[in-house]
Amino acid sequence: MEDLGTPVLDNHLHLDPEHGRGFEAVRDFARLGGTHLLVVNKPSWHLGVEAETGEDFDSVFETTVNVVSEASELLPGRAWPVLGVHPGLVSRLVEDRGFDPDEASDLMRVGLDRAAEFVRAGDALALKSGRPHYDVPDSVWTASNDVMRHAFSLAADLGCAVQLHTEAAEDLTEVAEWAEARGLPAHRVVKHYAGGRLAGPTPSVMSEKDRLEVAAERGDPFLMETDFVDDPDRPGAVLGPKTVPRRVRWLLDADHDDAVAIAHVETPEYVYGIDTEATLSR
Repeated sequence: MEDLGTPVLDNHLHLDPEHGRGFEAVRDFARLGGTHLLVVNKPSWHLGVEAETGEDFDSVFETTVNVVSEASELLPGRAWPVLGVHPGLVSRLVEDRGFDPDEASDLMRVGLDRAAEFVRAGDALALKSGRPHYDVPDSVWTASNDVMRHAFSLAADLGCAVQLHTEAAEDLTEVAEWAEARGLPAHRVVKHYAGGRLAGPTPSVMSEKDRLEVAAERGDPFLMETDFVDDPDRPGAVLGPKTVPRRVRWLLDADHDDAVAIAHVETPEYVYGIDTEATLSR
């Protein structure tokens, strides 16, 4: 395994050992110097779960917790689960299953309640929520924002972070204010699939060079991710599991040591309370 001389965290990816590359993707990540992973559960319907109750989400969450346990055995550091309800579920419920937006919101919120129990038990690190990144009717948009605000309330109670899937934006100050109003510090709101510049939440920057250059030069807290979907039907849909360690090497070669420390040591501690150095065995 390559040793880059630093912890290397991919803040957002998915693993599917049954249908995708699964643990081979973890091995690829580790071989190039990757050390830590935040593994987000796949959308529930991608795992064959068409939820009717909050408890129906449990199998989705348990699958991710089990995957993370095995992935940690393959890493110089460790992995943590991030659990929640994908915001795209609202469209599946309303358009395909005949729910009205309020009913969809109710089901998604109780799904988040179940995810929160995994965090409360110490079996997951953070929650996942958000709102659609595509155009939806006003009623669906309102329902989605209600779900997201519920996630903020849960996270404030738990003292954990929330990863958000939202529309592309450089200013989500209003969303961060919603979190603050519910007792969740804005820095514990993480915008997944972010660019290098973001007002409000902490950006989890997609590990493309142009985005990372912006983040590195700004010097603000940020994380790095691939959003690897581990879906054989979508090859090349996003970035592969080797990308974050490769980009860390590129940043180090460009004398961005401070940015690497921010993304892989300081910000993980600041946002999630995790110590990527103490959990690293060389």
